[in-house]
Amino acid sequence: MIVDLPNTSTAGISKALVKIREEGGAVALGRVLTLVISTEIGHEEEAIEAANDASREHPMRVIVVAHDDASRAETEARIDGQIRVGGDAGASEVVLLRAFGGAATDEESLVTGLLLPDAPVVAWWPGLAPEIVSDSPIGRIAQRRITDSSTQPSPLEFLRHLSSTYTPGDTDFAWTRLTLWRAQLAAVLDQPPYEPVIGVEVQGAEDSPSTALLAAWLGLQLDVPVSHEVSTRATGSSGIHGVRMVRRSGIIELDRPEGNLATLVQPGQPTHDVSLPRRSLRDCLAEELRRLDPDDLYGDVIRRGLPRLQGPVGIDATVTAPSKGQA
Repeated sequence: MIVDLPNTSTAGISKALVKIREEGGAVALGRVLTLVISTEIGHEEEAIEAANDASREHPMRVIVVAHDDASRAETEARIDGQIRVGGDAGASEVVLLRAFGGAATDEESLVTGLLLPDAPVVAWWPGLAPEIVSDSPIGRIAQRRITDSSTQPSPLEFLRHLSSTYTPGDTDFAWTRLTLWRAQLAAVLDQPPYEPVIGVEVQGAEDSPSTALLAAWLGLQLDVPVSHEVSTRATGSSGIHGVRMVRRSGIIELDRPEGNLATLVQPGQPTHDVSLPRRSLRDCLAEELRRLDPDDLYGDVIRRGLPRLQGPVGIDATVTAPSKGQA
């Protein structure tokens, strides 16, 4: 069910939610959190779809604040509201606020009256993120704050900016997309021979923030030199392309040329195909909603691992095993 509320207010939307619950029982209680999505008008539907899918694992109230920055000065202040429940909202209830003119300048006041009482608040910026996430109007009221470096104009510069402005509770989908890679690489190193890794090379697209974070994580966890390289694969091949880990007994290679299958090559073992699918918005959001406490490992990687990582270099720079006299 979809209820449109043109030229309304937060109080009007609250009354409409109560009325829907009393008349039809469509708005169930027992939501576990409030997800606040801040985006631009015209870009809200993809985020709502991902939230609806994730709500089947995390029942929640979704508040979407969609604004049009370009029209704030010229447009009369107005809020057009919409409530979605039942089949149109997955296992959640969606409150969509399209804010025009001056009504878009104070997002915190728009959502405060619609938050679930005594429930955690998670904020998500699927598009452009604020300058300092934790100090933004919505970020100040949220326990968790989710950005996406890949949607920023300069993804790698934005990562470095996150490193300097990080506050516990911040996270980024560039990190969430690494979960399967990190699990696979950890599983490989859990197998014999239990030799230390003495060098790492990570390859990926030029604008891939996940490649940089994977390199930073490996460098921090293994305490070894890491080469972050730009791959020269065909245009359109995005994200992480491969990892090479050097041991004295040989080189471990995990390579994903295209699609969702990667190839794992290890010294003395048969070559394996490994499933490494590219993660959807729904998968990333559902994972981040499973924990509402700060992600300390992400905090270490973004603050300590990333600054010690050199910028991406050309593909000709390779990692070679040091001589036996080196650590």
